[in-house]
Amino acid sequence: MNWDFIMRYLPMYQKAAILTVKIGALGIVFAIIVGLICATIQYYKVPVLRTIVAVYIELSRNTPLLVQLFFIYYGLPKVGISIDANTCGVAGLAFLGGSYMAEAFRSGLETIEPIQEESALSLGMSNYQAMRYVILPQAVSISIPAFMANVIFLLKETSVFSAISLMDLMFTAKDLIGVYYKTTESLFLLVVFYLIILLPVSILGSLLERRLRYAGFGA
Repeated sequence: MNWDFIMRYLPMYQKAAILTVKIGALGIVFAIIVGLICATIQYYKVPVLRTIVAVYIELSRNTPLLVQLFFIYYGLPKVGISIDANTCGVAGLAFLGGSYMAEAFRSGLETIEPIQEESALSLGMSNYQAMRYVILPQAVSISIPAFMANVIFLLKETSVFSAISLMDLMFTAKDLIGVYYKTTESLFLLVVFYLIILLPVSILGSLLERRLRYAGFGA
């Protein structure tokens, strides 16, 4: 293990890690928004839109993120839509993650008894208020384990961003291996930085799940 090499290129990995987290976080935020919208459409069985959502979920979950990125980055410019690599990464992660988040939130919504909504409506709440204040908080609490698993999954999927020339962690490791043939050192730094990113998320998910279980949700 060449520690001089590791210390010399540590700042490069730090910069790549910041980019990976930034794109991953933005993609996950948009994935949550897409997932909530799709889950709500499925929950209320909205005509036509429900079918569109079902097709989107099947398409997204049954195609690799790498293929989706290639379509967005290399395919869309053929029809006059050009986007930079960063935006492509966020869009690809949101497209893939939205379907997984939708299924997680849908499973949480379906566990809520219909009497909950009926009681809220009988108290004078609108459908929006019943969803926001009664149904959604309980559904999100129940969905936390699946939600956190999806967050970790999406963060790990950022490793394919190197295919569209994004200077993420994987791109940095492959670049250094190709130039200096320092495979062990480059992969060591790659593993360390992914652990730095993912371990806190995993620990936070466990703490949230335990807290909600003690509070009486998600049983």
